[in-house]
Amino acid sequence: MKYAYGAIFTPLDDGGYDVIAPDLPGCRTCGDDLADAIFMAEDAVAMWLWDAENKDEPIPAANPLPVVSAPRFANYILADTDEYRRKNDNRAVKKTLSIPSWLNVQAERAGVNFSQVLQDALKERLHIQTSVIKP
Repeated sequence: MKYAYGAIFTPLDDGGYDVIAPDLPGCRTCGDDLADAIFMAEDAVAMWLWDAENKDEPIPAANPLPVVSAPRFANYILADTDEYRRKNDNRAVKKTLSIPSWLNVQAERAGVNFSQVLQDALKERLHIQTSVIKP
């Protein structure tokens, strides 16, 4: 899922920023500079929403961008929980499945990696595209 939530950025004396997402209780982070603060805010908001999705908790509605006084400022933060899940939740989950004996014998003879074949087939069936990182 893709979301957009308002965030409030507060400059710190050391050049960093404190960031809160007021619509998401407890969602707070910071960054060493503005670019880092935006990156950290995107990560924090996506993590908050991903956790709520995993627990089947209600997702709060996003309110209009908050109005704040300088030197603070507000900006929208984009979050893609599907992308966050792909990057951060790669735990292996054991599944029991059944295939015909003859197919099992041929696949084992061919050295097929059953887990990889199942992953590839599920991604294809669910129309999930993954990035390939080339060295």
